[in-house]
Amino acid sequence: MTDQMLLSARGLTKRFGAVTVVDDVTFDVPRGTVLGILGPNGAGKTTLFNLISGDLAANAGELSLDGSQLSAEPPYERCKRGIGRTYQVPQPFGNMTAFENLMVPAMLSARMSEAEASAHAAEVLRDCGLLAQANKLAGGLTLLDRKRLELARALAGKPKLLLLDEIAGGLTEAEGAALVTLVRRVRDRGVTIIWIEHVLHALMAVADQVLVLNFGRKIAEGSPDTVMQDAEVQRVYMGIEA
Repeated sequence: MTDQMLLSARGLTKRFGAVTVVDDVTFDVPRGTVLGILGPNGAGKTTLFNLISGDLAANAGELSLDGSQLSAEPPYERCKRGIGRTYQVPQPFGNMTAFENLMVPAMLSARMSEAEASAHAAEVLRDCGLLAQANKLAGGLTLLDRKRLELARALAGKPKLLLLDEIAGGLTEAEGAALVTLVRRVRDRGVTIIWIEHVLHALMAVADQVLVLNFGRKIAEGSPDTVMQDAEVQRVYMGIEA
């Protein structure tokens, strides 16, 4: 069973002073699956991502990737180990083209040669619907294209594990449907995904399992249907009293 798990977390805890933001959270993510993470604002979702990506250090608990413990590696080392991530607010290199934005992770994270990185960047841009924007400055792209570029930059590093942080927010229904199709395609190529999302129909269309946080604690975990029928989840996340 251990060999099937790409990421394992045991007792992850993060405190800021007297406030515990992630509180003794334990979960596993099997290879090739999509784990959705839900919770109200302030539940600790993005902080959990920061612990996985190395942007923050945990106060307690353990993380392992592919059976090897993640200890004090900074984010760039975790990228080399196969963790890619997006951010809620896209963070491209605004004065570089979309193509150049992908060359950076392809060469530094995936450690490709320039020729390999160039071919890979073009392929990822095509997959993400951005090939026509390849030579445009990232700072001048539309919101949808910046979100696509945020995903493309993460994919350019050839991750084993992809962390998606609210990439469907602010999109139209049609744009969201296109994004779901893209995420499915990434999953079908063997990339394991953890996705934080408030757009429920997008997340539920892809997720194999769902984990729900509230005030930093895990309150539910299981299949999407099971979790959404949980009374505590309905009360905390949807305001439905039993």
